[in-house]
Order: sequence, then structure tokens, then C-alpha cells
Amino acid sequence: MLHNTLTHIMLTLCLEYMEKLQITWKKNMNELEKCESNHLMILFRDGGCQFRALYSYFPDTEEIQKLTGTGPKSISKKMIDKLYKYSSDRKQFTVIPAKTVSVSVDALTIHNHLWQAKRSAVPKKSGPR
Repeated sequence: MLHNTLTHIMLTLCLEYMEKLQITWKKNMNELEKCESNHLMILFRDGGCQFRALYSYFPDTEEIQKLTGTGPKSISKKMIDKLYKYSSDRKQFTVIPAKTVSVSVDALTIHNHLWQAKRSAVPKKSGPR
């Protein structure tokens, strides 16, 4: 009986998770279809290459604008920490020694201090009694 209940709960949770992923996928695809840029860049959290957001890069103006994900709305040159190139042979991202963004850059990281720390839940002060 317990096994059946746990199985049912797990299946329900899995279906809910898959539905959320599908909604997220559709949202991202809609954003990509709207994008007028020919070059996209990935924002990683750090050197571990953990995806955070997808950006469009406009070489003419050197603007980097967020399409979807978690990260700043735009990224300036001063915010950039490292630049990455994807190697299709090795199927991995590697740091490139470039100092400036170009269409050959596939991903980037921003300086660590630019990521907002998680806010701890602070209890609300109760009013006067």
C-alpha cells in the first residue's frame, strides 16, 4: 500500500516537473524566434559552466542583451570575467584568452560580486501593541 502511494506521488511530481520544463522550453523558443540577433551567447554562473541565461550579441553596437534566464538585463565590457569558446570536437567549453567580445565567443561569465546573494528571510517587525 505504501509502495503504491509513493509511486503515485513520484509519478505526479515527475509529470509536474516535465510540464514546467515544457513551458520553460516553449517560452525560450518564443524568445529565440523574436530575437533579431544572429549571434547568441550563454551566461555561465562560473568556471563550472553552469547555465544561467541566454543573451543576444550585436557586434555593430557591442551590446549584449538578455533573452531569457537568470542574470543582468545587459552585460557591459566591465562586467565580463571570462570568455569561452565551444569545441565541437571535444564537446566542451574552454576559456579563451581574448579580452574583447566578438562573434567567435560562445559563452561568458561575469565577475562574482555581480551575482546577488540569496536574501535570507527576515521576520517582519511587529507594530506597536
